[in-house]
Amino acid sequence: MASQYISTKYDQHPNMFLEDLAAIDRLRADAVAVLDPHVSGVRKLAGYAAQLVWLGGKFPVDIGVDFTWYPALGFNVQSPDSQDNLRFELANVLFNLAALYSQLAINLNRSTADGLKQGNRYFCQAAGVLSYLKSDVIPELRTTPPEDMDEMTLECLHQLMLAQAQECSWSMAIKNGYKDALIAKLAAKVSDFYDEAAEAGTKSDIISTDWIHHMTAKHHHFAAAAQYRAACDCLEKRKYGEEVARLRDSVVCINEALKESRWINKAVLGDLNGLKSKVAEDLKRAEKDNDIIYLLPVPPKSELKTLDRAAMAVARKPVEISDPPTSLGEKGMYGPLLFMKLVPYAVHVAASIYAERRDRMINTGIVDELENMTNSLKDLLQSLNLPGSLQALEKPLGLPPSIVAHAEDIREQDGLHKLRRFMRDVETIRENDRAAYQEGVEILRSEATEDQQAKLKHGTERWKRLPSQEEAPELYNQIQEIDGYLKSATASDELVKSKLKDVEGVIRVMEGTDRDLESYVPSSRRATMTPKVEVEAGKLRSALSNVNRLEHQRRKMAEQVIEKGKADDISKPVATFEDGMRDNAKLSLADSAILAETARLEREYPLQKIEPAQFEELFEARLAQYDDDRQAVIDQRDEQEQLAAALKDANRSFLNARKGDSSTREREQAIQRLENAYIKYGEIVSNLETGRKFYNDLAKITNRFRDACRDFRYRRRMEANSIEGDLSNAMSALNVAQSNSLHEQKQREVLRSQYQHAKAPSSEPMTAPTPTRAPAPAPAPGVWSPEMGISFGKGGPPPAGPPNASTGNAHNPAYPNTRGHQVQNQMQNGGWKPGQGIKFG
Repeated sequence: MASQYISTKYDQHPNMFLEDLAAIDRLRADAVAVLDPHVSGVRKLAGYAAQLVWLGGKFPVDIGVDFTWYPALGFNVQSPDSQDNLRFELANVLFNLAALYSQLAINLNRSTADGLKQGNRYFCQAAGVLSYLKSDVIPELRTTPPEDMDEMTLECLHQLMLAQAQECSWSMAIKNGYKDALIAKLAAKVSDFYDEAAEAGTKSDIISTDWIHHMTAKHHHFAAAAQYRAACDCLEKRKYGEEVARLRDSVVCINEALKESRWINKAVLGDLNGLKSKVAEDLKRAEKDNDIIYLLPVPPKSELKTLDRAAMAVARKPVEISDPPTSLGEKGMYGPLLFMKLVPYAVHVAASIYAERRDRMINTGIVDELENMTNSLKDLLQSLNLPGSLQALEKPLGLPPSIVAHAEDIREQDGLHKLRRFMRDVETIRENDRAAYQEGVEILRSEATEDQQAKLKHGTERWKRLPSQEEAPELYNQIQEIDGYLKSATASDELVKSKLKDVEGVIRVMEGTDRDLESYVPSSRRATMTPKVEVEAGKLRSALSNVNRLEHQRRKMAEQVIEKGKADDISKPVATFEDGMRDNAKLSLADSAILAETARLEREYPLQKIEPAQFEELFEARLAQYDDDRQAVIDQRDEQEQLAAALKDANRSFLNARKGDSSTREREQAIQRLENAYIKYGEIVSNLETGRKFYNDLAKITNRFRDACRDFRYRRRMEANSIEGDLSNAMSALNVAQSNSLHEQKQREVLRSQYQHAKAPSSEPMTAPTPTRAPAPAPAPGVWSPEMGISFGKGGPPPAGPPNASTGNAHNPAYPNTRGHQVQNQMQNGGWKPGQGIKFG
């Protein structure tokens, strides 16, 4: 399969690359087999990464090989991610290399000076690999990064590695007995690194809450340690008031760290409690001494000088990655340039077609339909003022439990801050998409201008190639297409902003305290519920319970079908996942539906080229597994129609039973506004997530468009250079011919001039010499004698030339106008008379 691909795509015999294919297979096998934290794994991963960086300059990103890896972080660690992308493969190998460096550091004996020094080095190398991955590899991926390699996730891991490296330096300083002032500077920088890691973690969708809380605790822990060491330095320098202030701030930091105690391990918690005891003891002593003896003012925290920082952690990129040519080549430690095993292009196309159809069926045909029905049901509830009217009647005082639960949910989701953060993310991605699109448009515009200038320079007769729009109509069609996407999406974004503006005030109340909610919802006098009202309220409550049950059932159904789609990988990769390391999914022919179908097609039709259309039957058979889910959507629609009708009837009866009772109207309206705001909050979050996914998908289109424009401009420039070269050669040949013609003309003029000067001054013809030999007897008839003269021909007069024609040498090529003319007055009756002489002009 790889040999056929190389033969087809590279027009070379595949046997030329057998050794390269075997070598890259060995490198990859060694790299993905690195699971244990051993230093030998660094060479295997770094060597393979260096080869991938080298191959990235030789091959395009998509060379027809699917690389499959499992995420190391997030919620989908059991779901493989496959991409036909050399950079994607490189990114995962680098991720593993960074993970290996961190594991090597963790497994060191850091109770010794050598262990701490080596730990600092390993953590710095891990940070360097992550920094290189974030700054150099991911931007060139040309696809959406893996979910655990987005910018904020990598930034969080990068800062976390630096924090641990700095912590090793801090521990070494304590072990070596350095001064408190230096230790305080080191601890303050540790705190900074952990704070930056936690900040980036909150902006990541993958970093778990446990990690964020742990990093936050470490941030406060080292802030407390820094202030404690600074206080010790103040005691040594007799700054007793500042000592008290810094010890008090250390206590505050410790208490902040202890708030995260449920998320940190026992060792860290023990260190915190030990520091707390020590700080409390010193603070008690310092306050007593200052109050009784020194009587120095204790400055507030705002007046304390910010502690200086001493950074001992710097990201270090391994030379095999930052400068791969140093490790590759004939004398390099990793050998020469190698090629990689490929797979048939049609198989990748077919797999992508199936994945697109599967996702479209699941998202559009099932999940979106369920969400649309649920939204329709929510709109119905809002129009009926439910459940506000029922809750206001049943609970005239305080807050209904559902409102309290909704408010708590909004607080846990970070309320308006989450919405604004999502909006900023969406705007950033949108602007990146727009920049890529504008770059492509500008490239096409500049290329068209260059073509027009060349046409004006050389003329339409010589510059005959097609105009840009006719040469690449698909690119120019994409201009309007992508512009339409951007305008439509921008309008949708404005709609979401308008939706948020309508409910922003109510959401602000819900993300506040319970007291704010109680102030917002007015209490009403307890209404007397007649038996009829109580019966109708019970019926309405039952209908609302059915609505809640239906919504829960749909959420569960959507989650199940999404998981089903994730497991429906037509290539069925199988992999292992261990020790937090990424491992590639190794494809098994026995478990791969699409490869088994490929083998069958090649076996039954050996002379027929594999095409994606040949997999249609396989697609239909695979998609048939979703028929039951699609039928369930139809059943849900029928059930909702019945439930909506029952809900309307129950509400109508409830309102009729309460006719004339307006005691709870204000409370009903307030509760309903809160209910509606909670629903809108969920809708806005969903809209923003959809928008972010849309712009991420659009990024693939705009980046491909920009790259295609670059390729088109490059091809057109090469073509223009070739045409201009041909025109230049033609003009050079024409100039040479014109130069030769002028040279010949000048030569003829010179010869004519010389000939005119050589003419005799007399007008009489020159006489021939008279023969002196003795007379001869008369010749016999038919025999020539000298006295007869020479006759050039008989048979008529010579052809007439032009009047006054020049009579030069008829065989001189310098006189083409005289070629073929007879000399006048020298031919009489076909003979020549010596006595007449010879006329030369």
